[in-house]
Amino acid sequence: MSYCTDATARIGSDPSADIRRVTIAGAVLNVLLALAKLAGGILASSQALVADAVHSLSDLFTDAAIIVGVKYWVMPADKEHPYGHGKIEGAVTALIGVAVAVVAVEIAWDGIKTLAWGEPKVPGLAAFFVALTSVAVKEALYRWTHLVAKRRNSPATEANAWHHRSDAISSLPVAAAVAVAHFFPSLKWFDSVGAVLVGGFILHVAWRIVKPAFEGLTDANCDEASADIERIARAVPGVRGVHHVRTRRYGGTIQTDLHVQVDSHLSLIDGHSIGHAVKAAVLAAGIGVTDATIHVEPDEPVA
Repeated sequence: MSYCTDATARIGSDPSADIRRVTIAGAVLNVLLALAKLAGGILASSQALVADAVHSLSDLFTDAAIIVGVKYWVMPADKEHPYGHGKIEGAVTALIGVAVAVVAVEIAWDGIKTLAWGEPKVPGLAAFFVALTSVAVKEALYRWTHLVAKRRNSPATEANAWHHRSDAISSLPVAAAVAVAHFFPSLKWFDSVGAVLVGGFILHVAWRIVKPAFEGLTDANCDEASADIERIARAVPGVRGVHHVRTRRYGGTIQTDLHVQVDSHLSLIDGHSIGHAVKAAVLAAGIGVTDATIHVEPDEPVA
């Protein structure tokens, strides 16, 4: 999951409105699904479905983090935060990933304990249909949230979308495990295996969420954007060289600074104008850059 690609500027008068809308809708569906899975898992004696219910409940935590956090990360720059509040979104994204990882470990560990020391039960077929319903609902929710995330270029919302998809896909092995354990009672332990598989898959999703978030928080370079920025700067009339291009992810946007070389015999005003032209070209290129600092240098030492 990379946020250094196809980045675009946030649009609309209130970029947080549709993020809140899709997140609140997701929270309501998560409550209903979690209750259905929990009831189905308990009544049908399916450990895998109960584990999946816990996964759905964990979505509520991330939904709340986004609903609260989006209010702050879309705030414009101010005196106390001259670069804006974009890193709040990175922190929320990382928080989502860590929460997902904790849930994954708990689910897998419960399954392992049952396999090693417990006595698996034969699950009822009702758990199978609950799991399939979860797949359909959560996949639809993933598609809606993913669409909003792309439109608003929001890494935190994209992370939440993947959390929804992880819930959808994790329900597939649950359904398979329940079906096998139900129709083949001698393989009732397969339900616990399903819980372990769900935990492993969710842990992988957590890594996909956390990695880009930490890269943004630690100002990791965005290589794809750096190459585009250098190409755009070199195309500006009057630019004779470009070097020291640096980029960093800032929430759903990119910030950059670079050095451009111009004719050493140009006046200060002319060199400054070329620097402004480079900045304007980079910001207007549609690659997600919202702030650029241009250092203008002579192309050769002045005698």
